Amino acid sequence: MSFTLQQLSDLEEIRQLKSRYFRCIDTGNSAELATCFADDIVVDYRGGGYRLVVKGKDDMVEFLASSFHSDIVAMHHGHTPEITFVDADTAKGTWYLEDRFIDPVRGEDTYGTSLYYDTYVRTADGWKLKHSEYDRVIELVSPIDPKIQVRSSMLSQTGRKPGERTDTTKWLEWFD
Repeated sequence: MSFTLQQLSDLEEIRQLKSRYFRCIDTGNSAELATCFADDIVVDYRGGGYRLVVKGKDDMVEFLASSFHSDIVAMHHGHTPEITFVDADTAKGTWYLEDRFIDPVRGEDTYGTSLYYDTYVRTADGWKLKHSEYDRVIELVSPIDPKIQVRSSMLSQTGRKPGERTDTTKWLEWFD
């Protein structure tokens, strides 16, 4: 498959967009995170024990900021992007996610992988996520080892404190 110079530039912008999305989640940077989404983004994340459905940029940022908060230790890595162009202003992407979500309050350590399926659109402000969904490939939940010491967690400094968080249950469906 050959690409035009414009498509090569667009591929890099889309890769940086998704990388920025992961970084902003893990660093609690809600303002920059908001720049990743189209106003009418639709999200459908299907995990092993949950399903998340969110519509609209404001709700997506609110959900993420209230989920990845000052009590959480988190890490997201996106690997091996497969990006194709639908037309000059629309692209589709598949990413392999590897993530870890440690919740000391609940005493849970979740390790997982997922396949993301995204749609990107070119706007006057650059490429944005328009639609994002994933299916879990692996989701392992275990109790936190009581011997573990969290010596550093950026979210403890930058994430929302308890009184600043929104109840996220309106967007989540939990399964047993």
